[in-house]
Amino acid sequence: MTSTNADTLSLAHPAPDELGEHPARALPGWAAVLTVLAAAATAGWVLWRSALLPVAVAGQQLLPEPPDRAGLSGVWGAIALLASLAAFAGGGLCRGRPGSVWVLTRHGAYRGSVRATGLLWISPLFVRRRMDVTLRHWRSSPIEAVDSAGTPLHATVLVVWRVRDTARASFATDSHSRYLREQVEAAVTRVVSRFPVDDFRDSGPTLRDTDRLAEALTSSLAADLRPVGVELFSAQPVRLSYAPEVASAMHRAQLAALDARHRRAVVDDVLNAVAETMRGLTDRGMVELDDYERKAMVKDLTVAFYTARGPVAEVPRKDLSGHRG
Repeated sequence: MTSTNADTLSLAHPAPDELGEHPARALPGWAAVLTVLAAAATAGWVLWRSALLPVAVAGQQLLPEPPDRAGLSGVWGAIALLASLAAFAGGGLCRGRPGSVWVLTRHGAYRGSVRATGLLWISPLFVRRRMDVTLRHWRSSPIEAVDSAGTPLHATVLVVWRVRDTARASFATDSHSRYLREQVEAAVTRVVSRFPVDDFRDSGPTLRDTDRLAEALTSSLAADLRPVGVELFSAQPVRLSYAPEVASAMHRAQLAALDARHRRAVVDDVLNAVAETMRGLTDRGMVELDDYERKAMVKDLTVAFYTARGPVAEVPRKDLSGHRG
């Protein structure tokens, strides 16, 4: 998989470099509520003055005498105008929530974003789409990759991110969340191939250094996600394991390396003890030895110290299923 999937990017809108979030105008919602109430009250007053409401209530005359029917056309025109005004004011009422943004478009063109919260009024001539801008995390499924030695691996990554630029996130890709998932897979494949997962000779950095691996993943992904308005906070490897087809063989190799390292450490300790003993005897003048006698004493001391340490413990060898080999 390449770092940019051609099926993901959609450039029917302006290119990412030409996009950028900018604020759109929104009025307080109470202004629209007052407009609806005023239109309703005015319409009621017009109907009352026109004697178009019930003539009497409980036998009491409440309305003026009905006017000539020929003069009612203007009344109905005023009622229609007031109803249109109320519908326009009420149709723009919406609620801004913390952690979400209204992205506005008209005729397919981006017109701005509204980050305000509470009761708002946005022109109903705009198409509104809510976008989540809270801090989010996503844990990937095991991603297949190979290390620098070609060993098949499975890596699981935890990504913490949020939408930073709503315009780019909306129009630079068909789906910024799908773009994120595919870029994570590409970045893991690219970064993991730089180092071996294990180095049994201790000659260099490995993928077991999670801080180094997380830093490389984060820097690589941040550069890939910036053009689509996504801000990356961290990409942490939470699991790195051998693929099932090589897990048993690599586990046996790892145990053999640990066993050899343990034996080497025991031998080093014994040789250091022999050297200290010979130096102490020589400095105190307790013995005077020629080369042959010195070699013989070193041999005897080495055997004695090694025997005193006891046999080197065997490291149990078992495969990943838990069965001893």
